[in-house]
This record gives sequence, structure tokens and C-alpha cells, in this order.
Amino acid sequence: MRSFAGLDALIGLVPAQIVTRLSAIDFGRGSEALYRDQMPGLLTELADRARVLSITASSAIEGVVVADADRARRIIDRRTTTLRNRSEQELAGYRDAQDYLFQQDWRPLNAGLILHLHRLLFSHTAVPGGAFKTEDNLVVARSPDGSTTVRFKPVPAASTPFAVDDVIERYQHAVVTGRHHPVLLSGLFILDLLVIHPFEDGNGRVTRLLTGAMLSEHGYTVGRYVSLEQAIAESADAYYQALLDSTHGWHEGTADPWPWLSHFTSMIARAYAVFADRAAAAQAPRTKQERVREHILRHAPATFRLADIRTALPGVSDQTIRLVLEQLRKEGRVRADGTGRSATWTRTNTAPSE
Repeated sequence: MRSFAGLDALIGLVPAQIVTRLSAIDFGRGSEALYRDQMPGLLTELADRARVLSITASSAIEGVVVADADRARRIIDRRTTTLRNRSEQELAGYRDAQDYLFQQDWRPLNAGLILHLHRLLFSHTAVPGGAFKTEDNLVVARSPDGSTTVRFKPVPAASTPFAVDDVIERYQHAVVTGRHHPVLLSGLFILDLLVIHPFEDGNGRVTRLLTGAMLSEHGYTVGRYVSLEQAIAESADAYYQALLDSTHGWHEGTADPWPWLSHFTSMIARAYAVFADRAAAAQAPRTKQERVREHILRHAPATFRLADIRTALPGVSDQTIRLVLEQLRKEGRVRADGTGRSATWTRTNTAPSE
């Protein structure tokens, strides 16, 4: 679509900072085979952790939250089939869509795949999925006082099927031509699909699902081991601002893609850095307490629950986790909010991360 028209002029000259990031991303991609050969157990553990984080984080961005973390995990692991409310239904839908991409041969990329992912997202709800929008829509920002501001105007409903087919065709042609880095092409595709906004609901979730799948198709499988959705959730303001900055003038063909591509490549480069860091940490002999401490201070979300640490570190008992949390609390590194199973823990800034 728009971003792929005049591609050489648009992204032919890559800013130096992004060139550096792409080099780091390519280096990380080259290390993946080594990790798969030498540490298959670690990758299985990381993949399980990333799957849970991706499903919960991408859903939470859209306000889909299952407050009981243990129940959310049972839904994700398919250990319960009774879904009590819309949030649980949509969480299960994202699970189904992500598992489809990770466990099935979803190729090739086409409109049918995009519609199928949307259908899976809403397959447990009473809302029909798997169809493009039938009415024009706007993307708006809501202020605390209730007022709204139009962020951008998507492609009209009548033009959506053509626009989706067109951006897919242009993207695939650019990939075959091989003149531009596949990570940049994937980022441009995501940008265009978000501006097309082909559905009445679920656009963000569909594009986040496709992000990991498209990168994996080019050999960048870091999203299987480090949750890109979690990274997006933790930088949501910057994520949406970068998208907004690159939508100005999109319909006229004058948009600047670099704000978005800068954020996109930065996110992937950081994911590879985290991946390498976790692989290096796994190679060093550590006690279970040291593993818990390192995870809490360096890898866990800023606010977390004991169940999150249990999920991230299979084989570590709740007693060990509680012991480390109490040690960190005494050191002023974390604080507890609430008691019992509903308690949350938050890292403080009173000491530098290890």
C-alpha cells in the first residue's frame, strides 16, 4: 500500500542508528541456531514463559484482563474450558490465534490468513469474527475528561479488501526483490495494516500476532523466546506515538516511516539483547535463590505476582520465591502491596539492578 509505493526513495537511505540496530538484530539471529543446539531446555522454558506473557500482555493492552493470574494461566494452558466472561473468552481467543501461528504452517501470508486470525480471536465470543469492517471507522484518543481526538483516519470500508490485498502483494514483491532489509519490510507492512485498520475491533491484536509470525518467516524467531507483546505493553506510550508520527500524510503518500521503524527496530534489538542475556545467565551455575533474584531484578515486569515468578521459573518452589522476595523487601529492592494470593510486588528504584 502507501508505504510500499516508491520504496527505494522511502527507505533507500537508512539512518545510521537504525543500521546499527539492524546489525545487532542480524547478529542475534545468527546466534539462535547456537542456542538451539546447546541449550534446548532453556529455549523450551523461555518459549513457555514468552507464550504466557504474550497472550496476557497483548490482551491487556486492549483492556482484556483476567484478574486471577492462576485462572488466566489455566485458560492459557487449556486446563479449563469454562469461560465466565468476555475477558476470559477473548484471552482464550488470542491463545488460539497465537498457538495457530506457532504450531501450524500458516504460510502463505494472504487476506485469508488475516481473516482467520481475526476469526480465532473472537471464536469464543458471541461477536462474529473473520470479516472486514462494513462501516468506516476512526482511530481516536480519549482524554480523562471524556473528550476525543482523532489520531488518524483509516482506509474506508469499501476500499479495505483491495487495500489489504494490495499491501500484501507489494510486501511480497519487495521481499522477493531483496533490495531492503526484511525487518524494515515487516515493519512497514505492520504500519500499513494498522492504518488500513481492516476490522471494527481487534486490529491491534491481529497486527501484534502477525509481527512475530512475519519476523519468524525471515528467520528472526526471538519473539518465541522473548515476548514482543510484553515489550509493546511496557512502552505503550512510545509505541503509539511512533505509529502516530508515521501516519501523518499516509493517505497523501508523504508519511515519514522512520519514527515507527526506529521504534520497531529498537524493540526487536532489545529483545535479542534480553535473549542473549538470559542465555548467558543460564550458562553460569547458580542456586535457585540466585535465579529467582536475578529474574525479579532484571526480567520480571515492574509489578508482578508470585505466580508470575513461578511461571517464569519452572522447578522453583513457592517457598524459595517467598524467601527471596522477603530478602529483597528487607533490602528495599521491592515492596509488597496486599497480602495472600492477590498480593503484588513492585520493584523500587532505591538500588541499581544487578
